[in-house]
Amino acid sequence: MKGYAKRIESIQEYYFSAKLREVNQFIAEGKPVINLGIGSPDLAPADSVTTALKNAADQSQAHGYQPYQGIPELRTAMAAYYQQAFEVHLNPIQEILPLMGSKEGIMQVSLAFLNPGDEVLIPNPGYPTYRSVTELLECTPIDYEITENGEPDWHVLESKNLTKVKIMWVNYPHMPTGIRGNKELFEKLVRFAEKHQILLINDNPYSHILNSEPSSLLKIPGAKEVAMELNSLSKTFNIPGWRVGMLCGKKEWVAAVLKVKSNMDSGMFLGIQKGAIAALTLPKSWFEELNQHYESRRKLVWQLADSLNLSYSTEQSGLFVWCQVPEGKSADDLVDFLLYEKNIFITPGHIFGSKGTQHVRISLCLPEFKILEAIKRIKPNKS
Repeated sequence: MKGYAKRIESIQEYYFSAKLREVNQFIAEGKPVINLGIGSPDLAPADSVTTALKNAADQSQAHGYQPYQGIPELRTAMAAYYQQAFEVHLNPIQEILPLMGSKEGIMQVSLAFLNPGDEVLIPNPGYPTYRSVTELLECTPIDYEITENGEPDWHVLESKNLTKVKIMWVNYPHMPTGIRGNKELFEKLVRFAEKHQILLINDNPYSHILNSEPSSLLKIPGAKEVAMELNSLSKTFNIPGWRVGMLCGKKEWVAAVLKVKSNMDSGMFLGIQKGAIAALTLPKSWFEELNQHYESRRKLVWQLADSLNLSYSTEQSGLFVWCQVPEGKSADDLVDFLLYEKNIFITPGHIFGSKGTQHVRISLCLPEFKILEAIKRIKPNKS
């Protein structure tokens, strides 16, 4: 054997892939670990969604290969969802590409547009996959700082040499900080991409979670000429394991990504597509009820953060609470203390970039009694 590919030398195994092995080993050993680290919704999907899945599975023709672009009914449902949720018109035949999760879409988009040596703007803090995919493709990640108001530091960005930058990843509502996007910010991003001829890609999986005004970058006039958007059903409809996402944008760019995708998979199982259609047609009351659960959990996570003397904004959206550790304290030490001494797992902020080193992220994806148990474990040691 003549060795591994050089492209894997610059990356590590995905943090949660490795860390959850350790957490699961503790659980197997009988330790009562409370996992507040990962954003995997524990609430059930709507009954109509699982019914659609089951009904499709009973059809003999459901078990064959499916269209690479998804069935027409799924693309139509996705277009209707974008119109209803974001007031964005999309052609379901040409401007939507169903994906096996938006995470896979990050790789497929990157493969379609990047050559070795290209540069990519990565938010700091930001989702680690943007960086790892960029490095896997032998491109150069260029950090841009997310300021406290959620915007890039425009002065620093404009001072960079952007001639080799081909893609800029943005993510609103932002993970891990929970900062929401808005029309003014999106307009600035579109104008920036126009000026520098950069492909702007908004990763938008937290559209509705604790966010009363979901938005899409594609609503901005002219956005389709410089931008694409990824979205996902995982968080919004409680089906992360189903792996259903979508890429939206102008037809030429969607067609380019389809060239990659069609060589990487053979389409989603029909039952999953039928369930996704049912999810996309759920009424507004679905989102309202979902957010009631997360609002109750978030209040308890705030109590948990208070018991650890962490600071946080109460204006965050998404499935997490992003917290800053006190000055002079170590976020990594806190994470280790909670895991090894209290059997509580939370996420260290450093995995999201250098701007996260003094932070931790706490998930809302556990029932209230579990969060209350975590608070109980911590409070006896509160000074």
